[in-house]
Amino acid sequence: MKKGKVPHTYVIVFFIILIAAALTWVIPPGKYLPVVENIDGKEVKTLVFHYKDQLPADAAATFNSQPQTWQVFSALFKGFVKQSNIIIFILMIGGAFWIMNHSKAIDVGIMSFLKFTKRLEHNPIIKRLGVDNIIMLMIMTMFSMFGAVFGMSEETIAFAIILIPLAISMGYDSIVGVGLVYVAAHLGFAGAVLNPFTIGIAQGLADIPLFTGLEYRIFCWFVINAVGFYFILRYAAKIRKNPKQSPMYEDDAYWRSREQLSNDTVVYYTPVMAWVVYGIILLSLVLFSFFYPTTVLSLGDYAVEFWVLPLSAFVFALAGFFSLKKSVHYFILLLLTYTIVFLIVGVMGYGWYVMEIATLFMAMGIASGLAINKSADEIAKLFLEGVKDILSAAVIVGLAGGIVVILEDGGIIDSILYGLSTAMMNVGDVASVGIMYAIQTVINVVIPSGSAKAAITMPIMAPFSDLIGVSRQATVMAFQFGDGFTNMITPTSGVLIAVLGVARIPYSKWVQWVWPMVLIMVILGFLLLIPTVTMQLNGF
Repeated sequence: MKKGKVPHTYVIVFFIILIAAALTWVIPPGKYLPVVENIDGKEVKTLVFHYKDQLPADAAATFNSQPQTWQVFSALFKGFVKQSNIIIFILMIGGAFWIMNHSKAIDVGIMSFLKFTKRLEHNPIIKRLGVDNIIMLMIMTMFSMFGAVFGMSEETIAFAIILIPLAISMGYDSIVGVGLVYVAAHLGFAGAVLNPFTIGIAQGLADIPLFTGLEYRIFCWFVINAVGFYFILRYAAKIRKNPKQSPMYEDDAYWRSREQLSNDTVVYYTPVMAWVVYGIILLSLVLFSFFYPTTVLSLGDYAVEFWVLPLSAFVFALAGFFSLKKSVHYFILLLLTYTIVFLIVGVMGYGWYVMEIATLFMAMGIASGLAINKSADEIAKLFLEGVKDILSAAVIVGLAGGIVVILEDGGIIDSILYGLSTAMMNVGDVASVGIMYAIQTVINVVIPSGSAKAAITMPIMAPFSDLIGVSRQATVMAFQFGDGFTNMITPTSGVLIAVLGVARIPYSKWVQWVWPMVLIMVILGFLLLIPTVTMQLNGF
């Protein structure tokens, strides 16, 4: 390796796997076992930690942990298996968008958007505030709300493919593009208000009413977003002023080369096949509207029943007709819009996850290919080109999965948790909630899944908070903040690694940019936790 040269992202991940393997030789393995106790006539399930040599015979028989050596290589295979759903999701999304990109529809959409922003600059008030700032704030607020309400995370991989070219077209870089979607969503995730995958599970396990403490959570969400958005907008302004200051200036040549498009190079047309695709989709929407006339959209603990599909079919009938009268490009943009709408409806109304979302985008890609009169063979070739283009992103997700595999097979994840939890003994309220927060933050590097971490830590932290006089609600907030901020930097997060792969941002350059923001957010999280133990807050 040359002196001063930053290692390849694959190399960095493999070194982390080696470090994880070394830890399995230093940290004794152990496991938390569930224990049901009868307290005041009520059965309460708790977790009790046992080192490996203290485990009951039946548990010891199934606990096959051992120090990791040559397994660092098999962990690469297991990492791909463990992260297979996200890997397949990335490949399907990449192939689908490549088909859509071939139609030049996204380019037409970006050009139309930029023309619209130019017209806004004639308004003196908007010009003074900055058109770009207003647009970026609107985009970030939307994704932050998605993260706060229904825990948007994996979905940001698909949106990154759209927002990064937009950021490049506006004169920024790929880091700004990732900031608009991934960082914004995870700022919302950290300041979650109604996220069922973190707050819902954590409060349920802590045995407190679901989504209580809403008022203070909303306040925290505003504060976190204000600081995070300012950080992104300040960086964006610097790059807009001098693009060469971006650490991604040379790497972003890939994106800039894809944006070399003008109105003169676009031929506006509408083939007959596009009308056929329009008819098939409309018929499908009508049939689905018949079988599912209403949809229950859940927003945290609230739900509303609405005629989503019938209304969507009606709007599609009108919008599809007029878009095709103009050009197939606008029809394909309508398909993209409907894909995003149904993604939200699917998540909120039908519990969709990566499989359903990937299927939805795949259908969008095929429909886009058919609409521009491509044959089945041509669509298949375009799909494979897209898979090839995004393959490196999928590979790094599999490699990163090997880190968690090593820690799991070494049996030290629970041991790390137990060792950290003992640090909370005999300290004050503020220090206790701060230590809880620090523990959750450290654990998030090892267990990036919020749901899994809640299932492991809350049965331990919640009863312990009673003993030290800290409210269970404060404990949930410590979990919430600890789960959120480090998602933007931890290499074990498959979603982060996938988004960086899609954006073609080396992990080392991302860390260089994001670590000051993460540090500020971690400190801010602690400051926001102090009122939960020093003030009388509703729900705490």
